[in-house]
Amino acid sequence: MEPETKMTISSKWVDVKGLRIHYLSAGKGEPVFLLHGGGTDSASLSWRLTIEPLADYFRVFAPDWPGYGESDKPAIQYTIDYYIRFLSDFMQTLGIAEASLVGISMGGGIALGFTLQFPQQVSKLVLVDSYGLQTTAPAHKFSYLFVRIPMLNEMTWYLLKRSRAMTRASLRNLFHNPDAISAELVDEVYAELKKPGTGRAFISFQRSEVLWNALRTVYIDCLHEIKVPTLIVHGAKDRLVPLECARRAHELIKGSRLHVIADCGHWPQREKPDEFNRVLLEFLMGQ
Repeated sequence: MEPETKMTISSKWVDVKGLRIHYLSAGKGEPVFLLHGGGTDSASLSWRLTIEPLADYFRVFAPDWPGYGESDKPAIQYTIDYYIRFLSDFMQTLGIAEASLVGISMGGGIALGFTLQFPQQVSKLVLVDSYGLQTTAPAHKFSYLFVRIPMLNEMTWYLLKRSRAMTRASLRNLFHNPDAISAELVDEVYAELKKPGTGRAFISFQRSEVLWNALRTVYIDCLHEIKVPTLIVHGAKDRLVPLECARRAHELIKGSRLHVIADCGHWPQREKPDEFNRVLLEFLMGQ
């Protein structure tokens, strides 16, 4: 199949139940939603290397979640359930009744929850190093204390926002190969960190999700209910979501595909974009 003329990526805003939401859009055809993760992430950070290849064949939407990027950052409790409701409202506002969902990390957990609640609205599901597949976080007791001790989490964000060196060091948790962390990427992440309100939504999300002995959102027992075509993409060296979580999900989601990207961490679309985009396109195009 020959690609169409490349589309310009448009930066757009839409009102979703009183929130001014920013999203990137390109292409035409069947809709695909690209859902970014937590932390310092945004639509542009996670997906700017993926949007154009997809837009040759699909109509692509990549929103900044509430609390992230250029979208409004209301002072609310951010939870998986909140974001699932938001995604439903966002799709309805855009007039999209059914779409393929591609979610990385937190965005994968939201895509999973949405698919379980609204299966008729999901054409295909792609889980990328997805949240919702593990019962505990890495070093779980420490993670719990980190998000619960007053001001500790906030102080970490404060230090990140003051130092490019700390920003680069933080990306080592997401990448397997430190040489893949370019100066350009560090600048992109650092610019995102400097935006007013960055980090507050994720701090709230962590406090909701990280319980003393487990994570609140675990979809393992529900994965057998997923009937839509599903692709699971996972970095073999992911430090945040172990590879065995993806393998287990592959066993439980009937008919799913699993693609493991070698020598890759938690952010495959930035660490190994060529392989990631190829595998994603093949799946979405039914190859």
